[in-house]
Formats: sequence, structure tokens, C-alpha cells
Amino acid sequence: MTEAAIRMIGVNKWFGAFHVLRDVDLEVAQGEKLVLCGPSGSGKSTLIRCINGLESHQSGQIAVDGLALTDDPRDVEKVRREIGMVFQHFNLFPHLTVLENCVLAPIHVRKQPKPEAEALALQFLEKVRIADQAQKYPAGLSGGQQQRAAIARALCMRPKIMLFDEPTSSLDPEAVKEVLDTMEALARDGMTMVVVTHEMGFARQVADRMVFMDEGQIVESAPPERFFAAPRHERTQNFLRQILR
Repeated sequence: MTEAAIRMIGVNKWFGAFHVLRDVDLEVAQGEKLVLCGPSGSGKSTLIRCINGLESHQSGQIAVDGLALTDDPRDVEKVRREIGMVFQHFNLFPHLTVLENCVLAPIHVRKQPKPEAEALALQFLEKVRIADQAQKYPAGLSGGQQQRAAIARALCMRPKIMLFDEPTSSLDPEAVKEVLDTMEALARDGMTMVVVTHEMGFARQVADRMVFMDEGQIVESAPPERFFAAPRHERTQNFLRQILR
């Protein structure tokens, strides 16, 4: 059997007295496109931040591509090498050009020669359709272009898994389409993806599985056809009534 891309068993996470993740069990297959949805404060962003060690979990087990995620910084580093992450805010270095943003990690983390890193970065910038912006600084780009640059930067590390934390929530409608089109192309290429989003049209089209979270728990997990047409749980039904009206 193929090792799961991500496996979470009995994961718990607290922020002080707030129990943000409650006994979460989740498995993501290699190549699977999983969309996480749910109300604000349900634990979605915390869950994916725990997957790459940006947040530590207090109990339970997390493994990424067969690598156990522990408190040991060496384990965290190994896991992060397999994961690309795109945030709501682009987090590009403003004093570096788009190309320089893209090659920084490959050169310093993967020890890739600069010419090789730049050639690869230009390939990914072409893939996300902003190769002509490579020499510009982030301030000279639109929001959609900056988010696509952030996606290209993540891809330059050749990750096995991509995590997206509400990547379109701060964008205007035209930019949202640009970014979602880029993500759809990644999905077609077979990338393993976990996406936190309220873009239900994207979810219907791209997701292999929908996961609904509420109060730190996974309430429902189903293929999109059943999730949208016949959700089983009342909390899921109420959420979809509000978000789809």
C-alpha cells in the first residue's frame, strides 16, 4: 500500500484553555485534493499549520509522507522540506524581486546553484503565468499576481504536498479567478493539496473530498457530490445554507 501523504491520529491542540483541535483523525492520500471548510474559529487553519509544524500539537500523532512530526527541530525541518504553504497574505519579501523571492529558499535550504535555481524559478513563474513579472518587486504587482508569485515560490522547493490557507480571501474577484485557475492547474498535475477555502465553486470542481470542521472537530467527510447534495449532519447543512445562499 502507498504511504499516506498526511496522517493525523488523535491530534489535540490547545491555545491556553481553548481546545482548538479535538481528537482529530485525518488521512490524505497521495495525489488527493482535500478541501477543508467550516465556520471561523473551527480549527481549519490551525489544523494545516500543525501539519507543517508552524503550530505544535500537544497530543496525538502527525506523519507527513511517512515522516513523524515531533518536537525535534530536525523532524520539523524534514517535514517542511516536503510541504509548500500558501497563506492568506502573500508574505513576499518586499525588498526582493519576484525572482529573488523564488530562489531564496532553494539556494539557502536545498543548496541549489543559483543559475539552476533561477532557471527552475522561471519555469514555475511561467507555469503560474507571471514570468514577465520576474524582475519586479512585490509592490509593483496586483494582489492576484503576488499570490501567484507566492505559489511559484512554494513550488520552487519541489514539495510533495501543497497547503493553502484561505489563499483568495483578501483578493478582489478578478484576482480570485487568477489564483483559483492556477490552483486548478496544480490539481490537474496531480499535486497533493489541502485547501482551506470558502470558494465552494472551486471545491465542487477540484476536490476529491470535502471535510467540514466545527468546534475543533471533523464533523463530516465526503466526496463533493454527496457533501453538497446530501450532507448528513445538521451542522454541515446549516453551514452550507448560509454559505451557498
